[in-house]
This record gives sequence, structure tokens and C-alpha cells, in this order.
Amino acid sequence: MRLLLPFVFFIVSIVYSSCIQSSKQQDTSRQSKENHQYIDSVEAGLTPIDRDWDEIVKKGKLKVLTTYSGTSYFLYKGRTMGFEYELLKKFADDMALEIDLHIINDIDSVFIYLNRGDVDLIAHTIAQTGQRNNLVSFTKPLFSSHQVLVQKMPEKWYALHWKVIEDSLLHDPIELIGKKVSVRANSSYYKRLLNLSDEIGGEIIIDEVPGDMTTEEIIELVAEGKLKYTVADNNIASLLASYYPILNTEIKISTTQNMAWATRKNSPVLLSKINEWLTQYKRETDYHVTYNKYYKNKKDFRKRVNSDFYSLKNNQISKYDDLVKNEAKQLDWDWRLLMSLVYQESRFDPNAVSWAGASGLMQIMPLTAKELGIKNRNDPKQSLNGGVRYLQYLMEQFEDVPDSIQRIKLTMASYNCGYGHVSDAQRLALKKHLDPYKWDGNVEEMILALRYPKNYNDEAVKHGYTSGLEPYTYVRQIFKRYEHYKVFIKE
Repeated sequence: MRLLLPFVFFIVSIVYSSCIQSSKQQDTSRQSKENHQYIDSVEAGLTPIDRDWDEIVKKGKLKVLTTYSGTSYFLYKGRTMGFEYELLKKFADDMALEIDLHIINDIDSVFIYLNRGDVDLIAHTIAQTGQRNNLVSFTKPLFSSHQVLVQKMPEKWYALHWKVIEDSLLHDPIELIGKKVSVRANSSYYKRLLNLSDEIGGEIIIDEVPGDMTTEEIIELVAEGKLKYTVADNNIASLLASYYPILNTEIKISTTQNMAWATRKNSPVLLSKINEWLTQYKRETDYHVTYNKYYKNKKDFRKRVNSDFYSLKNNQISKYDDLVKNEAKQLDWDWRLLMSLVYQESRFDPNAVSWAGASGLMQIMPLTAKELGIKNRNDPKQSLNGGVRYLQYLMEQFEDVPDSIQRIKLTMASYNCGYGHVSDAQRLALKKHLDPYKWDGNVEEMILALRYPKNYNDEAVKHGYTSGLEPYTYVRQIFKRYEHYKVFIKE
């Protein structure tokens, strides 16, 4: 029995592992099947939810879906970035709309979320194909691209003779017959490989990878040798190849395709508004600068990928994360919220100096520093500690505010423009039958009102004029950035 036991355990472990692997494959296969069934049902006449421009404008909010990737939407040194994100923000600002951003992990399911009404717009560049035209309406193209095969060159390729490298690579799509290529099931790459198999008269083995994997992640697996081949749009593939020189992306496997955003078919007015805006915006220099920043500037891309403060690489915002986490405990705040305030103040630059003479990470004025016992405002530790102690003091002034979030917002506004002006806005709110304990839609409106003589000369006001737009914007931007931080950075 002693001799047999190790053998029995070995057999059991193999069977157990096989069951687990089989279960995972079944789950992936089931999801893929459900997605294909959904596409079939839409093509058979499933009516998407009816919501168009008028309702969106009435609510003042556009529901948008995008993906978390190194070109669409990411965090770098505390700043929210991405090609789709920047265009989307510009569109929303021009249309006076708020963006309700939804981040999807399973890219293969984008059309499901759109047509069932979870979102109104897919702001992720998707290849426009005939089949997809049956599912959604595409906007005017943001740009065009073509698909390429991504393969890995031999290790230490730079030290090898060119013929050795050439012999190790595929050079024509026809050589893919019998080869395994890894792509997402419902991607345009999958469809292209099916068509290519038919065109070259031989089967290409398509390895379906999970829908929650981004194109960048799949390419990285090829660079690491964990996958043999994949397919990607040329602009993304060439960008990744600049970081992974071992990749070869020279084989073109498709004609040029339009890359665009998508709306539901029964949202023609929304589609028209986006198309009008895109037509105009693409004529502007700003559009081309934005495109080049994310798809052409390979030096900046490599810099981002090598940074510890790139959200696709590490769960970090800045090199001051640990200091901020420790100080946030004193306030009983989510550290990411305090981090958003620090970014708003100084962009994490300990040597930053404002026009008014405030300096350091927390932009502390000389007199305030003296009162707080701060000897060196440019020392990150002293600045954070002093700034948090000052925030604590301000929080105590609003201890009668029942809602903790409103209390924080009143505190932040006071940090920006002074407690006196915020207390003026509270008294003015009370006088105008608004809630003095609520910043949103109440005190914030009165802080804006303090720009005008009839309000700052009111008998309820003790500290006179203030440029209320600054604290109004200050609080909003901090909380909006905080929402992004929560998406990118685990607590």
C-alpha cells in the first residue's frame, strides 16, 4: 500500500486537474456560444431598447462603454488618459453632457450591453464589418487600419544571421494552414481568420482566448512565447512591437478597414450628432495631435509601459502612495480620494509653486505652514502631514453635517477657497431656502453666486467676493478623478 499510495495520489491529481480545465473550457465555450446566440437573435429581429438624443439631453448624461487598455483608457502618473477617453471627453464638453462611463472586461459582449440599453455608445474603436452592420450603426471612421499577423522572432534575434531569422518566420498568409492562431471568439480577427481559411483553401486552427483579454495582453503573451501567433490591428501591433522588438508584424492579412464607434440602430439622432461633431473635429489639429500621441509616439508609449505608475502594469498611482495611505487614516478617507486631491493640488510635484505663493504637494501657503509647524513645504512628508491636519481642522467645522460625503465636499471647498467663503455660501443657501448642509446643488450654487455684487454684498455674507467657479470645479474634478482611480486601483 505504501508503494501504491503515491501513484494513486498522482492519478487523482491528474483527474482533478483535468476536471478543472474541462470546466474552464466549458465556461469559455458557453460564454462564446451565448454571444453567438445573441448575435443570431439580433439578426433575426430582436428590437434593441429605444432611447435617443432627446432623452439623453433631458437627463444630461450619456452612457458610454469603453475598454481598459493602453490606447483606449488607462491611468498614468495619476492622470486619466486614452485616445477614446480624450475624444469622448471633448465631445461631452462640446455637447454639455456628463459622461457615465462603463468599463467592460469581456470585449466580445459590447453589442449585448449596447442593444439591451446598458449604454448608448460604444466608445471603443471597432472594425466595421458587414455582419456588425446588421447589429449596430457605426459612426464616421475615427481612422482606418488593417490586420496583421503577430509572431515572435527567435531569442537573441539581434545576434543571429538574417537568414536564420527569416527561416524561423512565416512570410505569407498561406503558411498559416495547419497553424494555431489565438484570438477572441467574437472579434473581427476571428471572422477574418475564418474567411482567410476559405481564401487560401486550408484550415487555420483558431484558438479561442477569453473575451476579457485585451488585444495588448494577447500580443504580450506572444512576445513571452506563451502563444505562437495572434492577429491585431496594425496601429496597435506596431505600437507593441516598439516595446517588444522581438515581435514581427509584417504579414498583412486583411484589406484596410474603417475603425469607428457604434450606437444602437434606433438612435439615429445620437449617431447624427456624433458624426457632425467628428466631421468638424477631425479637421482640427487637436484631433491629429491626440491620435499621434497614442498611436504614433512610440517613445512615450515605451516610457509609459516602463513606468511603475502605469495602471496596466502596477497597482500604483504615484511614488507617494504609502505616505498618502498612512495620512488618509487620520481623516478616515479612502486613500484614493485623498490622492485625487493631492493630484489636483500639485500633480504630485513636491516643488510645484502657485501664482499665489502656495507650494509643495498640498500647496500650502507660507502663513499656514507657519501655523502648522511645517519647516519645509517642499518636503513631501511634511506637506502631506500638514495638509491633512488642516483638512482635519476643516472637517471639524462641519461636524453637524450629517452626510459624510457632503461633509468631505464642504471641507474640500474650504481647503480651496477658505472656510469663511464656504460658511458665507451656507448662510446664503439658508436664506434662499436651500440646504446649508448639502454641497451638491445647494451650497455649491451659492459659492458660484458669490461672484456677483448682489450676493457678496448681502448682509448674510461676511467675507465678500470670491471666484466661486474655482472651488465649484475643484470639488467636482477631485470626485470625478476619484471615480477613475476606483476603476484602476484596487483598494
